[in-house]
Amino acid sequence: MRNYQLYLIENEFAAHYFGRERMFFQLFQEHDIAEGELKFITNKQITYITKPLEVLKIHQLIQKQLGKKKGFRAEHGTYSIELSGKLSKAKLRVFQDLITVEASGSYEAETIFFEVLRKCESSFMALDLDHQRFGWLKPIKERKYV
Repeated sequence: MRNYQLYLIENEFAAHYFGRERMFFQLFQEHDIAEGELKFITNKQITYITKPLEVLKIHQLIQKQLGKKKGFRAEHGTYSIELSGKLSKAKLRVFQDLITVEASGSYEAETIFFEVLRKCESSFMALDLDHQRFGWLKPIKERKYV
C-alpha cells in the first residue's frame, strides 16, 4: 500500500527550492515524527510554505474529468478508481490543507488522479513518507536567464 500526502506549496517557495525538493520532504518527515514543541514549530513552518486548497474547485474538477470513467466512484467526498484489468486501486480524499491518496497494485489508478490534479495547480508536492518518495506532480520549469 502506498500512502501519499499532497500539499500545495506557495509558488515563491516552489520556485526557490526547485531542485532541492528533499528539504520539503525532510520538513514533512520531521513533522510526522515530532512531538511537543517541535511538532508546533514544524506545523507553523508547513502552514507558512503551503497554500490552502480550493476544495470546491478540486471536487468539481475531479467530477468533471473522471465522472464518466469506468471504475470511478464518488462516495461521501471520497473518490476511488479501480482498474480491474490492471489490478490497480486508488482512493483520494480532499481536505482544507492537503489531499491524501491511498493506492495499491500497479501505479495506473493513482496516476489518473495525479494527472487531473496537475491540471488544477502547478505546485502540488506529493510525499510518500513510508517509502521516502517525493516529487512535484507538475515539474517546475527551470528559469533560463539570458
